[in-house]
Amino acid sequence: MSIINENTIELAFIDQMVDKGFVFHQGPDIAPDSDAPQRKNFDSVVLENELLKAIERLNPDVPSNAIHEAHQKVLNLGTEDIMENNERFHTYLTSGVPVEFTKDGAAKGVNVDLLDIENPENNTYWAVNQLVIKENNVNRRLDVVIYINGLPLVVVELKNATSEKATIRNAYTQIQNYKKDVPSIFFYNALCVISDGIDAKVSSVSAPFTRFLSWKAPEEAGLQTDLQVMTQHMFDKRVLLNLIRYCTVFEAEERKDEKTGLVSMSKIKKVAAYHQYYAVQKAVQQTLRATHSIDGDRKVGVVWHTQGSGKSLSMVFYSGQIITHPEMKNPTIVILTDRNDLDDQLYGTFGNCVGLLRQTPVQAKNRDHIKELLKVSGGGVIFSTIQKFSPEEGNVYDTLSERTNIVVVADEAHRSQYGFKGRLVEVEDGSEIRYGNAKYMRDALPNASYIGFTGTPIEKEDKSTPAVFGDYIDIYDIKQAVDDGATVPISYEARLVKIKLDKEVSSEIDALVEEISDTNEDQIEKSKKKNATINAIVGHPDRLKDVATDLVTHFEARQEAFEGKAMIVGMTRQICVDLYAQIIALRPDWHSDDLDKGMIKLIMTSSSDDPESFQPHRTTKQQRKELAIRMKEPSDNLKLVIVRDMWLTGFDAPSMNTMYIDKKMQGANLMQAIARVNRVYKDKPGGLIVDYIGIGQELRNAMGTYLQSGGEGKAFVDIREAIALMQEKFEIVEQMFHGFDYKAYFKAETNIKLQVLLGAQNFILSSKELKDRFLKEITALSKIFAMSIPSFEADVIKDDVAFFQAVKARINKFNPSGVRSNYEVDTAIKQIVDEALSSDGVIDVFEAAGIKTPDISILSDEFLMEVQNMKQKNVAFELLKKLLSDDVRVRKGKNISQAKKFSQMIEAVVNRYHNNQIDSAQVLEELSAIAKEMRLEDNRAHELGLTDDEYAFYSVLNQNDSTKMLDDHKMKELIHHIVDVIRKNATVDWSKRSDVRAKLRLTVRKLLIKYGYPPDLARMEADRVIEQSELLAESFTN
Repeated sequence: MSIINENTIELAFIDQMVDKGFVFHQGPDIAPDSDAPQRKNFDSVVLENELLKAIERLNPDVPSNAIHEAHQKVLNLGTEDIMENNERFHTYLTSGVPVEFTKDGAAKGVNVDLLDIENPENNTYWAVNQLVIKENNVNRRLDVVIYINGLPLVVVELKNATSEKATIRNAYTQIQNYKKDVPSIFFYNALCVISDGIDAKVSSVSAPFTRFLSWKAPEEAGLQTDLQVMTQHMFDKRVLLNLIRYCTVFEAEERKDEKTGLVSMSKIKKVAAYHQYYAVQKAVQQTLRATHSIDGDRKVGVVWHTQGSGKSLSMVFYSGQIITHPEMKNPTIVILTDRNDLDDQLYGTFGNCVGLLRQTPVQAKNRDHIKELLKVSGGGVIFSTIQKFSPEEGNVYDTLSERTNIVVVADEAHRSQYGFKGRLVEVEDGSEIRYGNAKYMRDALPNASYIGFTGTPIEKEDKSTPAVFGDYIDIYDIKQAVDDGATVPISYEARLVKIKLDKEVSSEIDALVEEISDTNEDQIEKSKKKNATINAIVGHPDRLKDVATDLVTHFEARQEAFEGKAMIVGMTRQICVDLYAQIIALRPDWHSDDLDKGMIKLIMTSSSDDPESFQPHRTTKQQRKELAIRMKEPSDNLKLVIVRDMWLTGFDAPSMNTMYIDKKMQGANLMQAIARVNRVYKDKPGGLIVDYIGIGQELRNAMGTYLQSGGEGKAFVDIREAIALMQEKFEIVEQMFHGFDYKAYFKAETNIKLQVLLGAQNFILSSKELKDRFLKEITALSKIFAMSIPSFEADVIKDDVAFFQAVKARINKFNPSGVRSNYEVDTAIKQIVDEALSSDGVIDVFEAAGIKTPDISILSDEFLMEVQNMKQKNVAFELLKKLLSDDVRVRKGKNISQAKKFSQMIEAVVNRYHNNQIDSAQVLEELSAIAKEMRLEDNRAHELGLTDDEYAFYSVLNQNDSTKMLDDHKMKELIHHIVDVIRKNATVDWSKRSDVRAKLRLTVRKLLIKYGYPPDLARMEADRVIEQSELLAESFTN
């Protein structure tokens, strides 16, 4: 039976890539020092000859001097910054490299192509494994790199699915380390793939771990691993090229520095997830059908992708592909929304992606401006609200263009404004019929085609939307989004009982809401009578005081267990102002007059005509933008915002985990509002909706619409379900301590508490299976516990959970230095701290065991004896294993063969222990013996009269019987010669230059032969000597 390890997983992946038409090359076979080198140096990551041949092949009419200029521009991107270079290279990759040359006496500018997107087979595709890169005296070996036309576009990091430590998270961490150590490979990177051979995820070079997602098949794939599906479908040559060319954007994100308060721009690269890619390809095909000048029906269709799954970017990817499609003949894209703030948000998203769109979008200022923008012969990305298409008078809008290559892209296509229906409206001199805005758009653009994007389903009763846009093109529902990790689930908690909202008042509110259901917020504000009634009932001071008191208590309890922010939704601006006043009366320190300070802010529009109480909250558009930056920045002190209708759609603050709703909403508006808390952030387990006004029925109705439309999964779950799951998880963890009385901890003095904690840790470490199960289950319990706070049930078990978390924190301390446990990743869940123990909730393991903390470099006999005599043998084992592993890590940076020898010895002993071949006493004895041998080894250099550097070479040449050619005296003489030769030949960048390294290798080989080594053995040992030399490169050039 073949053993599964990283090597077999790598080869299986490469076999699949070969089946897809990729040519396989082993990294060493094309290395600079190989017989057929494809790279100039070990620090050059581009296959320069392959790239040059591709440029010549793809640009036959461009003269050679311009070809070489383009080639040099690609090789020298101009900066040392990964993202700056990556964006510049992406522009070259997708738009061509701009060069100039003289033809017939005139200067001519052209863009030199690096890829043939339309004809995938016109490119070369290589899969290269074990690619060694050397940069800044650091040597790294990458698992697999995918080269297209000699360009390293995909980095694949593979781990072993059968190893507990080799997780997909570790693969991500490895990529981050590569970015620091060998950044130049990422200048050219289009995609990063991480996999353990079974699970596989993909994203961009700048993406956090949470944005790495699996790639699914367009249809049911049957029983295949994620990696097989990804290889089969994403690595299809056409898909891969389309993904790079049309579904990749760079966004500038504003970030605020916590210390200086300065706002800076940082670039983020975003690549389409599988659902976005497939939807865009379907939408493009439907657009070509619908816009056909003779057969087209002008209805492209509707893309329903649940909120939070990247709908706005899907619109960008779609527009970018349509704009450049030859059959569309330079189309005009009209992006349509029904609200100014949505228009601004979407315009901002598109404005960030000018590289893909190849033009700067324009925002229509008014009716005259939209008419001017649309009276063109082609091109343009125009933003407008649909209201700008309603005529100032009468029922007919002027025809602006009869072109068939105009595509109207509507955001939230289900809204009533997009209809055709006529309705009677009151005007100054009687009444007149007004139509839905879709009718006026058809007047203006009779031959335009329409596509809708929506985050919520179209209601069955809604006949207007299909009449304008057509049928669904693609559906990506809540269940798919949560399963894929594109969004997090939402819980619902009703807290009406907390604010004593009686049935009579509740019915009054419902009646009022029913009366105003067809009017928007601005119309309600203008209707003084209705507004006054709402303010009197919903905004009654006693009621708002109850809401504020409960909300503050609830929010503070959430903050204790859960890092994140919250939004409060009020019914009118007056209610929002009054609720703010009630909250800061309870917590005055949350308020600040300064825009850049304060924990709570009210976000709304207001004018000088508004009441005096509104004026402190009056903000400009720019100031609201600055507040949005603060809210989106997790570390900023702004934790709570109150809104009426702003930021309820299109606003993304991933760390927001709670929404307090005190406003009646329904249908699509309600579903969009609650989606503010479904964004992915660190390990956020879910969002919570807290209901103060009674929207439970509206949520159920919205859910009914969702299910009727074919959606799967739940839009929300009742908080009671989360509490029940928490109790179930608690029971599982509690039962793991069966046979150990951890409850004694709660009655004990501090010094005894430490002993109980140590005993609990020892109990959990009694078997590897129990330890792994405990770490997994306590992580799950911590998440669901954070979701269930505040509740009576969570309060009852709070102390027990704190104890379990303390045990977990201590077990995680046994990981080798600098390595984070799989269960200790970037987290939004806070540990509950027992103040009696320590301010940071972690205790020194040696102190708890009654042992003096050792110096890692001097593992004395006394210390080893103390460890062996510890009562908690399992803790002692983990402790000694950690110390020895840390020591090996230090040695790896100085002495390769020594580190390898001790690493293998430790691994062998640990494996025998885990396989029950030796007991806990024997394992401690054997690990102690290794510690003593380490100590003896360190003394050996001194005994031989060698420096540490010289002894490293001694270890290399003396590491096995077949190479022990010389006695110690001769060996020392040889070592001195070797060190002397390397010092003389080592230039500043010698470890990067293959010519210098090749010369050194030859000199060392001759020296070994001179001292009696057979030629074959001398060649092998010379390689090892050079490898050790590179490790000490810096000391040789100082």
